[in-house]
Amino acid sequence: MWSRRQFQQALAGSLGLPLLVGPAAAQAAVPPADLGSLDAELQLLPTSGEFPLSFLQDRFTDPAGWRAIALAKLRELHRHDPPAVAPDPQWRRRDDGAEVIREELTIQTAPGLRVPATLLRPARQERPAPGIVALHDHGAFFVWGREKILHADPQPAVLATFQKQYYGGRAIAWELARQGYVVIAIDAFYWGERRLLVDGDPADWRERPVDLPADRVAAYNQRSSLHADVVQRAIASTGHTWAGMMAVDDLRTVDYLASRPEVDPQRLGCVGLSMGGYRSGQLIAADERIKAAVAVGWMCSFPAQLRSKVRNTLGHMFMVPGLNRFLDYPDIVGLAAPRALLVINGSQDGLFDPAGVQHAFAKLQRIWTKAGAPDKIACRLYDAPHEFNAAMQTAAWAWLRQHLA
Repeated sequence: MWSRRQFQQALAGSLGLPLLVGPAAAQAAVPPADLGSLDAELQLLPTSGEFPLSFLQDRFTDPAGWRAIALAKLRELHRHDPPAVAPDPQWRRRDDGAEVIREELTIQTAPGLRVPATLLRPARQERPAPGIVALHDHGAFFVWGREKILHADPQPAVLATFQKQYYGGRAIAWELARQGYVVIAIDAFYWGERRLLVDGDPADWRERPVDLPADRVAAYNQRSSLHADVVQRAIASTGHTWAGMMAVDDLRTVDYLASRPEVDPQRLGCVGLSMGGYRSGQLIAADERIKAAVAVGWMCSFPAQLRSKVRNTLGHMFMVPGLNRFLDYPDIVGLAAPRALLVINGSQDGLFDPAGVQHAFAKLQRIWTKAGAPDKIACRLYDAPHEFNAAMQTAAWAWLRQHLA
């Protein structure tokens, strides 16, 4: 099993944090400024007042007109716009279960790029059902990607421990399929089958056996955390962004899901925790086919993060240079208005500034109210850490039923 210390080491490595244990951790209740002696000067950089392309600016009155302008800026700064391609699914295998049919396949998201995916659908489905894109987290856990939200038998012990800590011991994609949705999950770039492997890597890292020991998982995750900086530099040097690459993969996943005959393309949704929550908010913002979304463990106002949360939420996968000169995080997610969005955060989540979370929640309510749909936004704060627990899931599934039934 993965010990708490091993998890802390992997997480610290991923986020660039010092590892604090024992008395030092207790003394760090108030986090120090990430920017040290440079903090005062760099605090002058964030946009003050309302962001220029926020829907709350007086000059924007029509949600559709504003969305066209703001979304164009988002896509411009993502700097990743490969030619459109057909999904061209290629099947690997199919497992017919009593409740859920599971298909393993790859889909094309860009010319020459095939992405591994798992599609789950109800075994007793009689008519087109709502479709869900289930988006896995970051978690400083790279050995597996989509498996973190899937059911496996047998399941690696370290993966079961991870699910228990962050998902209440549940495979959320599997749960949704059992409820009647057609669900698809892909590996994000740098996770699972798309993880980093280099010459000389040992067989266990390459093959991921079901009995892979916790210390070997932790060692791999720590190595990947350290190498993320190199990968980001390579991406940036080509003029692209990691966030843009993730966004295109997720958009093309919607293309494929909507094309399935078992899916009602008018009833599509998405859900995710942490990086998956970030992806969920980005996806409903960018794609009007998504009618309802749940974003868990990823909402805050950007300026509030800059003093002591830079290492937490400005990771390589989320960097879109220049974007926060125009739009705050809730403004970007606000591109989804007036469609249905549920945002969930934990009050004990140390990744986000509490005042920034409350500011973002209030701003989202104002955006949806201005768009004429105050009942289509819900922001809920649970007394919980960074997780998608059973109570949160109950609320999330009720939200999706309400808006996709």
